[in-house]
Amino acid sequence: MLQQIEGSRAIAEAVARCRPEVVCAYPISPQTHIIEAIGVMVKEGALAPCEYINVESEFAAMSVSIGASAAGARAYTATASQGLLFMIEAVYNAAGLGLPIVMTLANRAIGAPINIWNDHSDAMAVRDAGWIQLFAETNQEAADLHIQAFRLAEELSVPVMVCMDGFILTHAVEGVDLLDQDVVDAFLPPYEPRQVLDPEDPVSIGAMVGPEAFEEVRYLAHLRQLDALDRIPVIAAEFAAVSGRASGGLVRPYRLEDADTAIIAMGSVLGTIKDAVDQRRDAGERVGVLGITSFRPFPLEAVRAALAGVERVIVVEKAFSLGMGGVLATDVAMALGTSSLHTVVAGLGGRPITLASLTDMLARARADELATLSFLDLDEGVIARERARMASTRRSGPFAENVLRDLGRPREDHP
Repeated sequence: MLQQIEGSRAIAEAVARCRPEVVCAYPISPQTHIIEAIGVMVKEGALAPCEYINVESEFAAMSVSIGASAAGARAYTATASQGLLFMIEAVYNAAGLGLPIVMTLANRAIGAPINIWNDHSDAMAVRDAGWIQLFAETNQEAADLHIQAFRLAEELSVPVMVCMDGFILTHAVEGVDLLDQDVVDAFLPPYEPRQVLDPEDPVSIGAMVGPEAFEEVRYLAHLRQLDALDRIPVIAAEFAAVSGRASGGLVRPYRLEDADTAIIAMGSVLGTIKDAVDQRRDAGERVGVLGITSFRPFPLEAVRAALAGVERVIVVEKAFSLGMGGVLATDVAMALGTSSLHTVVAGLGGRPITLASLTDMLARARADELATLSFLDLDEGVIARERARMASTRRSGPFAENVLRDLGRPREDHP
């Protein structure tokens, strides 16, 4: 049903239709209206069964979300700016544990100096934490992305962060078509966790992992991000089928078919950029736009394909790396970059980087057998067993602990 509604309220309504069972958040502008609205729904009984938990900080909010998700509840939270930094240790933990928490990030600048207005520096601060990051252009897309986020998070057992521009979107009143509850129920099945703390079937979550397995555990988390590159377009297409509109996906091209110049951006600024492009098109210039919806995982191939034939690329971004430059621009440059550059990940979690391994790496490079991205001394057998386990059973359990058990088996048990 189409409503004239504040962006924050639209998000609260969309999240409520996803039937969260535990909501825990700490107020910080410009996110506050979202959790206030959800809190009222819980208090009035309109969102039942759901427990709204008041806590003393953002760190506690994410910690409670972790506990709720690990216990088998569909968990949701929201934050912004300094609040995200306050919870950052738990943000990394949620991803490392593979817990499908959904969080709204109402993007806001990070101090000092103090600034409550919008940019993307908060999201950039945690871009490597292991969360999927989806950026909304409009309030309609923001509402739609939250419904897709729960589906994506729970299919892959990965936390998802929906980023929407603070104040520009969160406090803007505009038309948003909110799906009926039965449509959301049909699109988003009841939560069935891959791992759960159950007294009847005890298992540890968050065990200590040393150099012998840390690289494999991190690589598995990386593979789940890559899995999302396949699932995000599929889920977006299924959502379009039930909603009648296109929302989400990896990238969103606009007037790129014959463009010689492309502008790349994320978030609400895309609307203004499209207006500028329309003006330049009317003046006879071949300009187009590529909106990035999925920032993490970053869709290298989709970006490369969308920009084929483009002569010049301009990246407009609301954050930058001090002492370096653009953050989004660096990822775009990688998508368009040279095949002579190779990245080798090594030494994770204290794993030794040996002379023999480096010698083998150089030999493979000289033979043109080195991949664009590779992991030094990765145990492919461990990876294959965990991937097979995930494919064969929904209740596959915590992958860090699974890897440790695999490494503890006698060698003859290994394929």
